[in-house]
This record gives sequence, C-alpha cells and structure tokens, in this order.
Amino acid sequence: MATRSSSSPPEQEPHNTPSTAEDSPPAVVAARFTRARAVWAATGVALLLLILLIVFMLQNSTKVDVHFLGMSGSIPLGMAVLIAAVGGGVVVAIAGIARVTELRMGARRRRRGTTGA
Repeated sequence: MATRSSSSPPEQEPHNTPSTAEDSPPAVVAARFTRARAVWAATGVALLLLILLIVFMLQNSTKVDVHFLGMSGSIPLGMAVLIAAVGGGVVVAIAGIARVTELRMGARRRRRGTTGA
C-alpha cells in the first residue's frame, strides 16, 4: 500500500470551471492614514515613554548634591536628570520659536514688498 509523503504537493483539480467573485480571496485594503490614527499612535508612544521615565526615576532614587548658580540642595538623581532634560527642551523650544518668528517676519516683509510695487 503506497502512502503519500507529507512533503509532496497535494493533487490539484483541473481548472475547467470559471472562477467567480465568491471563489477569489478578499482584497486586502491598505490602512489609510488619518489624524485620529496618528493621535492614537502618538498617545501610545507617549505612554510608553512615560512608563520608561517612571522606571528610570524609581531606579535612580539615590540622593545627590546639586549646585547651580550659588544654590545647592539634595534631590534624587532621577529628578535631577529630568530637570536637566526639561531645561534643555525649554532652551531648544525658545530657539525654535525665535527662528520661526524670524522666518515669518521675513516672509511678511517679502509679501509686502512684492504686492506694493
């Protein structure tokens, strides 16, 4: 008695019947980009980063002495690093706002110069 091995392909039926829409596999629809989807993705990433930040702060709770502009104090290391990061973000935001304002003022001057002539 001959048995068919599992590695051999199964026998196929002849293709003499016309295919219908019911026989074909459903079309795969690509996901569209929407603002709501972007907000959910950003929210997920933000939550993940916040969880990582909480873990970082809990693991770095050793008190350290901090001296800045004549002030001194003792705070947890994680908090000191967080304050430094937020301070750096504020500096970058201020520089970005200054640059955007500069570009808008230049664009406004160019528009006034071309429309008034």
